[in-house]
Amino acid sequence: NMQELCPSAWYIQVANPVLAGITYLSRKYKGMKVVGLCHGFGGIYHIASVLGLEKERINFQIPGVNHFVFLTHFTYKGENAYPLLDRWIEEKAEDYWKTCGFSDHMGPKPVDVYKRFGLYPIGDTATPGGGTWPWWYHVDDETEKRWKEDPKTWYEDYFVGGKQRVEEMNKLAKDSSMKLTEVYPPKSSGEVIIPLVESIALDIPRVLQVNIPNTGKFIEGIPQDFEVEIPALVSKKGIQGIKVNGLPKSIIGLILRERVAPVEMELSAYIEGSKEKLLQLILMDPWTKSEEQARAFLEEILSLPSHKEMREHYR
Repeated sequence: NMQELCPSAWYIQVANPVLAGITYLSRKYKGMKVVGLCHGFGGIYHIASVLGLEKERINFQIPGVNHFVFLTHFTYKGENAYPLLDRWIEEKAEDYWKTCGFSDHMGPKPVDVYKRFGLYPIGDTATPGGGTWPWWYHVDDETEKRWKEDPKTWYEDYFVGGKQRVEEMNKLAKDSSMKLTEVYPPKSSGEVIIPLVESIALDIPRVLQVNIPNTGKFIEGIPQDFEVEIPALVSKKGIQGIKVNGLPKSIIGLILRERVAPVEMELSAYIEGSKEKLLQLILMDPWTKSEEQARAFLEEILSLPSHKEMREHYR
């Protein structure tokens, strides 16, 4: 409908899965203006805060694919800020970890991932929101406790919090005596969607973190018809992706295995309505112990009352 009725309009996807969604839409609707947004990159501001840096004076690049992005460029007042991060890890991390919450952006797990791979993971790259990668930090309760990870509680808080916000919005919608601006003050939340709309509609050039197809080879090593998360110049000219310096081949390899391969299987299953390929998708997951377990899990998912449409689609 958009291609027919408003071909110059942008389709903005903010709901997950951004990774699969942007890849699918850009392939199916050639020439469609589509962009995905995710606030996970904002973890860099938490890092800056913990380091005692003014967020207005940091500069960064956090490329990758959605929920799998790494800090490749990090400066403060024009100087490389990675040494500041390294010094904090050496001198202050242990004390911080005594009181920080689970899955903290500066917790022991992301710091260890940084030490292993040489770049700092940002946002949901190493949190339950991104699928609890890498798996070896989650092999049992004792291991998770050591790395200050608790996916079960993380997701419980996520769903409980989401339900509470929906209930609050429904209550406000029905109460004409409430002044919405008192509950939701008209000030920037830090989400990218309003700045992006402003930049396009009012021609206010900004560099923003976006999810778009890799058509411009913005990140070498990732297929051109696959989604990438990169900085882009946004203005009335549209969304112009910025080619980044690239990611190490080791991390590109991880992206291809952990994100590209599963999404390709997921999209093939969806396009073909293939139950067998859904099974193959589950078998690709490191938590799958056997084909029997995978089949039982798939049947359990498909049998949920709310998944009637899904049951009919996958044969």
